[in-house]
Formats: sequence, structure tokens, C-alpha cells
Amino acid sequence: MTQTPDRFAQLDTWIDAHFDDEVRFLQALVQVPTDTPPGNNAPHAERTAELLAGFGFDAEKHAVPEQEVRDYGLESITNLIVRRAYDAGGPVIALNAHGDVVPPGEGWTHDPYGGEIVDGKLYGRASAVSKCDFATFTFATRAIEALRAQGVALKGGVELHFTYDEEFGGELGPGWLLKHGLTKPDYEIAAGFSYQIVTAHNGCLQMEVTVHGVMAHAAIPESGVDALQGAVAILNALYAENARYKATIRSKVPGIDYPYINVGLIQGGTNTNVIPGKVVLKLDRRMIPEEHSAEVEADIRRVITEAAATRPGVSVDIRRLLMAHALQPLPGNQPLVDALSKHGAAVFGEEIPVSGTPLYTDVRLYCERGIPAVIYGAGPRTVRESNAKRADEHLVLEDLRRATKVVGRTLLEMLGG
Repeated sequence: MTQTPDRFAQLDTWIDAHFDDEVRFLQALVQVPTDTPPGNNAPHAERTAELLAGFGFDAEKHAVPEQEVRDYGLESITNLIVRRAYDAGGPVIALNAHGDVVPPGEGWTHDPYGGEIVDGKLYGRASAVSKCDFATFTFATRAIEALRAQGVALKGGVELHFTYDEEFGGELGPGWLLKHGLTKPDYEIAAGFSYQIVTAHNGCLQMEVTVHGVMAHAAIPESGVDALQGAVAILNALYAENARYKATIRSKVPGIDYPYINVGLIQGGTNTNVIPGKVVLKLDRRMIPEEHSAEVEADIRRVITEAAATRPGVSVDIRRLLMAHALQPLPGNQPLVDALSKHGAAVFGEEIPVSGTPLYTDVRLYCERGIPAVIYGAGPRTVRESNAKRADEHLVLEDLRRATKVVGRTLLEMLGG
């Protein structure tokens, strides 16, 4: 039975009455660093579990084995699952947000771990991506349970999945929970932004290219092979691919344009008077949903190998670091899309568009296992507006309040008796 509008009003009222508590909860989460790398994220999971226990939520702690984490390049991961079961006969909806985040970097005018509130904005690393949705999802769940305590029927259940591996690809976060059979919900909502419902996203291929030459004294350059010149040839070839992509490859998914290669890290050489014998490049290739990941990887390897061959004596080793497949919507996600669209429009007073995003996220891991999913949560219209991954990352608190209402209303509708 569809809930009557007054039930939604009651839910909104509960969220308003407890909003200060929600903000304090988020501040406490921001105040525990989760810089990844180095990726020592177990302490944040412990603190989150402690805070959840204060609401009567028992968080299962699923620690990924230490050696597995270290082999992955991180220090510690403990993923959390909170299971809230209601009456039989309804779906189980998982709500997933990640606590790991890139280091703060330079240029902050606010303490990146302070959770300071200024002019209605909460500042801190991960305040917008995505510790905010630890708060959104927790308080949306608390809100529907407050109505249940007043006699509103709920069928099915909610699972809170708070994980710590999104920055490295998610395989030791949601991927690990799913792989080990620890969860299999019927639907999933992943952390996102308040002004759009995302049903598709780019894939991401990350690779490490080691360019080998022969080190020599700069006074006798002919005795060596300059690995940096080989790297320059490879870089020129890769950047030429970007021009080709922009001219010839376009996605049909709203919100996604064309593929792109970014070389984000370059290391090499030993001294200014030494011909560099080795240069290491790390690249990131974003793949639109229409592309096939195996074909993309094969083509990148071809471009690199052919460019290296133009420099006599240069050789290359190419290693895949990450393959995150693009998200394409599963047909079964329509109930989530419809409910979020309806309640987003009611709460925000404007149409909430359904689109794709050039980012890649953990949500793909659920969809790869046949679980219909969407991306929706607290945040601005664009990543740039929140300064996510930049100095002075922040969240507009009114967006947190309204997103919590939208998620809560959606849960109430989909689990309503």
C-alpha cells in the first residue's frame, strides 16, 4: 500500500528535529582522517561503529586480511554492514558510502579534519565525498524506523554498507563483501549528489608504463639511451589519442562526453648530469559506457609500444593497475529511479534529472552481480562546486537535510507495507 502524503510529512519533521544530531555525526566522521594513500582506514571504521551503536545500530566489522590489504598497497580496511530487518515480504535495500578519501593536499583555509561550519557549510576532507552519505543513509534509516515505532508498516530491510576502498577501485570494499557472500541485497543506492540521479558512469583503466633506456654520463650521451626521450614519444602519442577521441568518439549517455587519457604521475632520472635510464609513467584512461574495456586496453598498449619503437634502444614494460568497468543501468533499477525522482522533485521543488557521470564508482560492483543500483546522496550540482578532492572541500548543510529526506521518503515508499 502506498504511504499517504502525511507519512512523508511526518518523516520530514523527524529529520528536521534530529538534524543537529546528524550534523554532529558527520563532524565526528570528518574528524577521523582516512587519507588513502596510505590507507589506514580501520580506525575510522571503529569510530563509525561506535557512533552507530549510540543509535542502537549494531555494525558488523568485516576486516580484510592484513596481507591482502598490504599487497593492494594500503594499510588496513575494515568494512561495516548494519542490517535492519523489518516484516517479511519486501526488498532489502543496501545504502553504500565510502570513507576512504584522497589526502587533503595544500591550500586549505579551514582545518581539513575540523568539521568547521561557516555560513551553512561544513568544511573538511570527505565532507562531500562521501562521509556525508554515512550521515544521509544513517539518518534516513533512523527516520523510517521512528515511523515504524509509531505503527507505520515496513516490509523488507535496509543494509548500511560503509566501506573503505573506493579510491583504489572498490575490490576490497563492496567487492570484497560481495565476493565473500556477506551481502546480496535486492537494490542498492550509492553515495552521490542531491541534484541528479546517476544510472551510468565511465569506466577507468589505470596503467603503469616503465620506460627503459641506458643510464650514462651527460658528457657522453652517445654511450647511453635516454629513457626520458622515449617517454616523451609515448606521451606525445597518448595525448594525440585525446584529440582523436574528442573528434571521433562520443557517448550517447547524458552527462558523459568522450574518453580521455590523463598521465597523472611521472618519475625518473637520478641527477641533472646523468642520462636517465628509467622513467615511470602512470596513466588513467576513462572509458565511456559504449566502449569495450579489453579493446581499449589492447589499443593503449599498441599506441605505447609503437611510440617506444621510434626511439632506438628504448624498451617498455606495461602493467595494468586498475580495471574498473563502466556502469550501464540494469532494467530493474526503475523503482529506485521513479521514487527518487518523485521525492527529489517534492523536496527540492525542481525536477531531478537522471543522467550519467564521467566519474567511476563502487556502484558498478553491485550491478556486475545483477543488483539494480543508482547513485544518489547529499552534495552539490557538480563535484567542482564542493571542492571535492581539492582544498576547502565542503558540504552545504541544507543539501544534507534535503537529501536525507529524499532517501528516507524513497525507503518509506519502497518498503511500505
